[in-house]
Amino acid sequence: MSEHLFIGQVVVSNLSNSSILITGGTGSFGKAFIEYALSNLDPKRIVIFSRDELKQYEARQRFNNDSRLRWFIGDIRDQHRLIRAMHNIDYVVHAAALKQVDTAEYNPFEYVQTNIIGTQNVIEASIDTGVKKVVALSTDKASSPINLYGATKLAADKLCQSANHYAAGYETRFSVVRYGNVMGSRGSVIPFWEQLAIDGKEIPITDSRMTRFWITLPQAVKFVVESFDLMQGGEVFVPRIPSMKILDLAEAVAPGAKTYEIGIRPGEKLHEEMIAADDSRRTISLSDRYVILPTIAEWGYEPLEGNSVADGFAYRSDSNDTWLSVNEIRNLLQE
Repeated sequence: MSEHLFIGQVVVSNLSNSSILITGGTGSFGKAFIEYALSNLDPKRIVIFSRDELKQYEARQRFNNDSRLRWFIGDIRDQHRLIRAMHNIDYVVHAAALKQVDTAEYNPFEYVQTNIIGTQNVIEASIDTGVKKVVALSTDKASSPINLYGATKLAADKLCQSANHYAAGYETRFSVVRYGNVMGSRGSVIPFWEQLAIDGKEIPITDSRMTRFWITLPQAVKFVVESFDLMQGGEVFVPRIPSMKILDLAEAVAPGAKTYEIGIRPGEKLHEEMIAADDSRRTISLSDRYVILPTIAEWGYEPLEGNSVADGFAYRSDSNDTWLSVNEIRNLLQE
């Protein structure tokens, strides 16, 4: 990750001394972002926008009712509530989404309403309230999607990129951050496997050939913060992160435990992808990330400088050039 300048504990960033709103702010990423921002960015205030009052109550206790935090109960399906919450907000992190792949296959329109229509509501509210920059969180499943969840996130990514045209006469700019599985996030298989190992039971594996991209929560948070500083609008930022094999993850979590295959879940991929080969013609490489540049940019866009990737380049978890060993996975889990 790129270096920041430090003044005491305060990171010199566009987000420093600003007002920030995060949708889905009581999720795993949201809480990690809040912790980082309070410790490093010296924000004027952070607005946590989410649906669940219990999770907001628990988060208030976790952060000792810090006076810089504001708590808004609301759903991104409700544009009016978003507009109220975004009053005098400088920057928006759009993290709210429905995310379970198999659940999406059985509840498709719920995912459409949250991930697509909800994202458009965030776009509309951000423009109408004069937000400076919005970074939306995406997923590797949005690249060449084969499941409903991935398809809704790809649509959301496209909405955010095109929003820069939509807002061409306004200040607001939109970009996307796309990364893979987050170690320690809510819904992770790791606690489930750990309990099975404690109970002396076998570990269920979907498919022994499976590979995944892997990133830690602190890495994801820092990547998002840095993307605010780099963005011109319309980019998809993709971190260079390692891959891991599912069997290596199982061995790191439950050393010596027996495994058995249960088959891939509905809509699941064997390997994940963050950049498709057809996107290679507009992808550049920086020291710590790839950037997919916008297809059409007519809002005064000044492209980032970087090295073009080879034509036909695809960034996939099974053909990655960096892999985590069992010991490296175990060390990351212990952190």
